[in-house]
Amino acid sequence: MNANSHGVVAEQLLERLETRAATIGILGLGYVGQPLALRYAQLGYRVLGFDIDAEKVDQLNAGHSNIEHIDDADIAAANESGMTCTDDFSRALEVDALILCVPTPLNKYREPDLSYVISTTDSIVPYLRPGQIVSLESTTYPGTTEEELLPRLTSGGLTVGEDIFLVYSPEREDPGNVNFTTNTIPKVVGGHTATCLEVGKALYGQAIDRIVSVTSTKAAEMTKLLENIHRAVNIGLVNEMKIVADRMGIDIFEVIDAAATKPFGFTAYYPGPGLGGHCIPIDPFYLTWKAREYGLHTRFIELSGEINRAMPEYVVGKTVKALNERRKSLMGSKVLVLGIAYKKNVDDMRESPSVEVMELLRENGADVAYSDPHVPVFPKMREHEFDLSSVALTPENLASFDAVVLTTDHAKFDYDMIRANAQVIIDSRGVYRTSAENIVKA
Repeated sequence: MNANSHGVVAEQLLERLETRAATIGILGLGYVGQPLALRYAQLGYRVLGFDIDAEKVDQLNAGHSNIEHIDDADIAAANESGMTCTDDFSRALEVDALILCVPTPLNKYREPDLSYVISTTDSIVPYLRPGQIVSLESTTYPGTTEEELLPRLTSGGLTVGEDIFLVYSPEREDPGNVNFTTNTIPKVVGGHTATCLEVGKALYGQAIDRIVSVTSTKAAEMTKLLENIHRAVNIGLVNEMKIVADRMGIDIFEVIDAAATKPFGFTAYYPGPGLGGHCIPIDPFYLTWKAREYGLHTRFIELSGEINRAMPEYVVGKTVKALNERRKSLMGSKVLVLGIAYKKNVDDMRESPSVEVMELLRENGADVAYSDPHVPVFPKMREHEFDLSSVALTPENLASFDAVVLTTDHAKFDYDMIRANAQVIIDSRGVYRTSAENIVKA
């Protein structure tokens, strides 16, 4: 494209992005922001990372990551390449691209909480200038980019599509997944205007192997929701099937493995103690909330959400039954929860169903402990509080607990040793496929 088709401001920004002369600003240095910042630093861009957590900023500037699967050596190398982190949002003036990677949780009424997106946007608005692109990566409902970011970006007189450029490009990070890296996961990009899209493709095209363009920011926002709702609904289905199979005396994991041999028309999803992570338990409710504005009731999505949210109670119910059969009460029993990260082999605690299990056990009078090689100390969380550290897994320790509840199947666990020494194991992940007197499937 030439200057006549894009305008001078766009052409100058496109050139800076394509020649890697641009400065990339990453707002929010968590599980999404850190890998993205490292990727741009590896490519030779100057990177400026923003976060409201001054302690995290200091750690990153000193070459230390607070995320287990991101090596300190990679942070140090990025710093040597020119990456700097700050909690001073006035420095947004220095960057050519502002990529928002901030949380979008639900509030206590299970309604979208856009406070992080809005406050971050408001913090950079005074420092916006012509020749910048703003990209929102946080998962949200269709219309957020247009309804919340657009009016803020134009409040100072800038014209989106001419002076400044706006895109939505949903994050697709999968923490701890060694099969996919930031650059190998295809990137969906939707722009507010055609020129916004071209600039967005230039921004991400340098860093990501494949760019997938869609016609609007709304389409990009809906794409991310469909991806995660697809998983949530199918996990809800298999969780319900697990309950039915258990009542019938059938091993659901055997059934899934057998069904997965069909070479077409079936994708294997596995049950568990509930949904975890920042996306799958939350994203469906962004769409159900927005759909009400259009007079629609998303019954299918909401039903799967109800099933998945009930799974921690199902696991605790299985624990109560297992203890009863051994003439013990949950109240006063010592219960060890194995694995409290939301999925195997990571330290990510966001929305972990294991924590829900721990709270239900505690509320019913159990003396709760946990063991997790990836989470040595129970972290500060917005809605959960446990003053606990990870228990060492020794034969003596295991034998001292009335019940062991397996909620996250980390590879570092010695499952044979656990089975040999635990009084009873409530297995919510299908780790133990063979029957044993001290194994209860949950």
